[in-house]
Amino acid sequence: MTSLKRFDQSHRTRLEDCLSGKPMTAPPVALWRHFPVDDQSPDRLAAAIMNYQSTFDFDLVKVTPASSFCLRDWGVRDIWQGDSEGTRAYTNHVILEPQDWPNLPVLNPLDGFLSAQLQVLRLLKPHFYPHTPILQTIFNPMAQAKNLAGQENLLKMMRSYPELLREGLKIITRTTVQFILACKEIGIDGIFFAVQHAQSSLLSEKEFETFCQPYDLEVLAAVKDLWLNMVHIHGEGIYFDKASQYTAQVLNWHDRHTSPDIQTARKTYNGVICGGLSRLESLVLGDPDQIRLEAQRAIQDAGGSKFILGTGCVVPITAPFGNIVAARNSVIPS
Repeated sequence: MTSLKRFDQSHRTRLEDCLSGKPMTAPPVALWRHFPVDDQSPDRLAAAIMNYQSTFDFDLVKVTPASSFCLRDWGVRDIWQGDSEGTRAYTNHVILEPQDWPNLPVLNPLDGFLSAQLQVLRLLKPHFYPHTPILQTIFNPMAQAKNLAGQENLLKMMRSYPELLREGLKIITRTTVQFILACKEIGIDGIFFAVQHAQSSLLSEKEFETFCQPYDLEVLAAVKDLWLNMVHIHGEGIYFDKASQYTAQVLNWHDRHTSPDIQTARKTYNGVICGGLSRLESLVLGDPDQIRLEAQRAIQDAGGSKFILGTGCVVPITAPFGNIVAARNSVIPS
């Protein structure tokens, strides 16, 4: 029978030891996923997250709403179409012309869809505090801009009307910081900061420095007093050296599909690395034995400390139960 092995410490203690650099025979483990349909209601999303965590007992709870949660009060809409990652498809964009950027209002986090996400945190906090840390997902300003305008339109505006886009990014950043301050009042332990444009296929290094870094750093400054922030570098061909300089305790990227691998990253990055598992090849299409071997290699490559076993991004909702259990159990020696 497939069953979970139990840890002999609280999740918070395990993560504190990990951040401190203590050698660990059983490193922390965390897998996160979307909850389609349920993510349209604060009560249902909180219940789905609680059920997922009670089933697999991961070392942290990464709260994963639909990416539109931070945009719908600006008028963006999306629908569920069955994507295997659990993500929703956008049906409209609200930035149609470059002149639309300065007209975005600064959103009040206590209203509308932002307020609904705060309610999710209020429901989760008493359930998990103080033993299991909670990280709220925050999309960086450029990622939010992409979903406000559409990727192709955003990049055209960036290169033709950079000053107008900067005005929009300032408004998005201000809104994001105010939302984070409201999250902190509820008592989150950190944020999962999703950076989606640190990719050579999308931006040049100079463009990344201009349209991402200043706004990202302003957002991260708002959480510098939190103890468990994770930066996620999305995609392939990433600007690892630049994004890895962001101030956060944990760095996560698609290490199984893009450079650097864990061994190479460890030579230059001194923070905690989260990764090691292939989302599709192992967790969806593989089997428990394959997952255990992959986990063992990742733990070895990380050097036995400052490592959280996880994936480079969300676990597909099609991942078999037994494979997720195998990933969770693989950090504990037999």
